[in-house]
Amino acid sequence: MQLTEHRPGNHHVIRRAEPNAVWVDDQRIATSLLVGARLLQTDWPVHALGDLDDETLQPLFKLSPEVVLLGVGERQQLPDPILQRRFLEQGIGLECMTLPAACRTFNVLMSENRRAVAALILPRGD
Repeated sequence: MQLTEHRPGNHHVIRRAEPNAVWVDDQRIATSLLVGARLLQTDWPVHALGDLDDETLQPLFKLSPEVVLLGVGERQQLPDPILQRRFLEQGIGLECMTLPAACRTFNVLMSENRRAVAALILPRGD
């Protein structure tokens, strides 16, 4: 059997996820962030699921991805149904999962050249 190494060339890779930080490519990030194939926004002002509103969602809607992977910490949390409806109205899929699961899923979708964005919520630093 022949093995071929896949090296990401034109998209970000989330290499590691911990409760208070993620590593995108070789950069440690300890703030909430948005990650897409060529997008890395580290100043997303969301620190809890309740912070999501029309203003904080606008960057996601402008990107018009197929799906947004919402990583919400170590425990599964579901957003308000009104928030889910906003994504539906925009024609964007929304998948809520734990932070590590969102990171893994993002990497899989990037390897398939899908238009996905990971919206990763990290707690506010002290």
